[in-house]
Amino acid sequence: MQKAGNPESYVLDTSAIFALWNDEAGADTVVHILHSGAPVLVSFMTIMEGRYRLWKNSGKEASDDFSKYLFLLPVKRIDMTNAIFENAIEIKATNSLSVCDSWIIATAIATKSILVHKDPEFEQVKKIVRLKTLPYKGSKTT
Repeated sequence: MQKAGNPESYVLDTSAIFALWNDEAGADTVVHILHSGAPVLVSFMTIMEGRYRLWKNSGKEASDDFSKYLFLLPVKRIDMTNAIFENAIEIKATNSLSVCDSWIIATAIATKSILVHKDPEFEQVKKIVRLKTLPYKGSKTT
């Protein structure tokens, strides 16, 4: 538990960013977190995952727009550290998660942050990372 005066921090998963981007269920929660004054972090892998998915499904221009959008948000990008690297390896080796998800979860663990997501597969790591679950997505986001 965080001490008084030291706000919780959050890591936004790609699914949380897409909830905001697409105005999906849970977008209001993401907006509240962004305006809460708490530190809000995104893994470098969140940015990569969001951009490549948009490029693949909607074209390079959409990917570029997403990148510009992210940098307008009050978030801090977290790049790879040795702790994140080692945690990501362990998470990927011991769970049925994508490489991207393993990096994002490892970022939340290393920064002692709450992971904001809407992916049911994250339930398998609820004992190792604090989760804030948005309404689960019904289909893949483009």
